[in-house]
Amino acid sequence: MAHDEQIALRCENLHRHLGEGEGRVHVLRGVSFEAYRGRVTAIVGPSGCGKSTLLYLLGLLDRPDQGSIWIRGRLMSNSGDIDRTAARGEHIGFVFQFHFLMQEFSALENVMMPMRKLGKLTDDEMAARAHTLLGDVGLGEKTHRLATQLSGGEQQRVAVARALANQPAIILADEPTGNLYLKNSTMVFDLLTRLAKENGQAVVLVTHNPDIAQRCDEIRPMRDGEFVR
Repeated sequence: MAHDEQIALRCENLHRHLGEGEGRVHVLRGVSFEAYRGRVTAIVGPSGCGKSTLLYLLGLLDRPDQGSIWIRGRLMSNSGDIDRTAARGEHIGFVFQFHFLMQEFSALENVMMPMRKLGKLTDDEMAARAHTLLGDVGLGEKTHRLATQLSGGEQQRVAVARALANQPAIILADEPTGNLYLKNSTMVFDLLTRLAKENGQAVVLVTHNPDIAQRCDEIRPMRDGEFVR
């Protein structure tokens, strides 16, 4: 049973088609996968092989045509929108290639947003946690800077802090260092993996960067909608 508790996310036999009629494409072809707490898994493969489609399904942002997804042991693939939204807010943190910060808000306010949506902490508790997280990502002195006043690397670090805000069991990262210079991309990857390991979170990372993939605990190559050996 202890082994099962270490599985933060699991999917079985996921299929997904995109497009209509003659343009319909079988993007995922029976993908099964497990992500363990405290481990970092890289999903690698050529563009169009289904990596990002899989990540969106695992993050409950899209629904599979067939197959099952469990988040912390709870079957979520058939759940309604309200349950899926709640599970995303509580159990899943996202880091995308584009940081999607709210530009008119400060770094602190951006990190507090997921906590506000979850609604479990007081304003003071949210602010204290956001301060701590921004300190963890090396931005303790820039908490009140607007997103527009931060560099690209700094904005991506705010995005990492925001992904960790609700202490999710799972971090899903889609090319999180794709827009960053080498030094910044290494820093963001190191931060994400160190904080996740300290907190016992499962990280699933889609990347084209072979150096980053090699530093993950596990590499899962994809081709044509399925994992390959």
